[in-house]
Amino acid sequence: MKTRRERLIYLHYLPSMTRRLLYKIKKEDPEWQRIFSTSPQELSTLLHIPIKKAVPLYQEIQNTAYYLPQLQQNVQQIKTLTIYDEAYPEALKYIPDCPLVLYAIGDIQLLKSCKSISVIGTRKPSKEAYLKLKHVVEPLLMNNWLIVSGLAYGVDSLAHRLTLDHQKKTIAVLGSGFFHVYPKPHLPLCKEIGRKGLVLSEYPPYKKPQKYFFPERNRIISGLTQGTLVIEAMERSGTLITVDQALDQGKEVYAIPGSPLVPQTKGCLRMLQDGAKLVMDSTDIIEDWRHAPAAKK
Repeated sequence: MKTRRERLIYLHYLPSMTRRLLYKIKKEDPEWQRIFSTSPQELSTLLHIPIKKAVPLYQEIQNTAYYLPQLQQNVQQIKTLTIYDEAYPEALKYIPDCPLVLYAIGDIQLLKSCKSISVIGTRKPSKEAYLKLKHVVEPLLMNNWLIVSGLAYGVDSLAHRLTLDHQKKTIAVLGSGFFHVYPKPHLPLCKEIGRKGLVLSEYPPYKKPQKYFFPERNRIISGLTQGTLVIEAMERSGTLITVDQALDQGKEVYAIPGSPLVPQTKGCLRMLQDGAKLVMDSTDIIEDWRHAPAAKK
């Protein structure tokens, strides 16, 4: 491992490694070099972790055979991007807690797309959700906008499907590693996106989905684009986590209004009360984009 990039990938792939620990290492050891010559006791002190956690981490760091065969086995299909790589999406570098490593299947050139929007919503959409999606998103697709979403049930999968049906480009951001796509029924959709668009994950391929992975990955969904469009959302919904993260990142949030009698639209109405931009059709988004710094650039 001659470069800091290689050392970062090495550490990121370890089973006991977490993003929080990586950031601690980065702060104390920016070249990712000193960490390889520390004892368990030194590791405990350096990372401010109990010795019982430092010992297994130390053993993993020293045992290269623990994970390298898995990494090498999939190197042809899975591309690994680090924050040091030119291909790493520029937009993600400026979000809080940006991922230091990304794994990708598909066309990584899509990460440089200028016209892009995150499309999210409830996992249990109303009967009108697809019509709303077509009404607002379809014209964006005709203008070659890139659609980013999370492969989840409901609005996410509808957005991906609509994009693929129009032979346009979409990025799916997973809340798991590539060997454990979730939800499982969306594996064929995930494979199709990998062939025709791009699938991203910040988790090594062997990582199984965890409940907290999905709120974590939402910051990447919103971070990749200039704005986030909410098709439908319950008043208390995981969708609102993505909205909060988009706002923290300084991104625009758009919401489609609906009847207050429909549970799936109450979240959008609440967002509009709190300052989200009301979207009647695609022109509301396009006009915003034309005046955005990214569009001028």
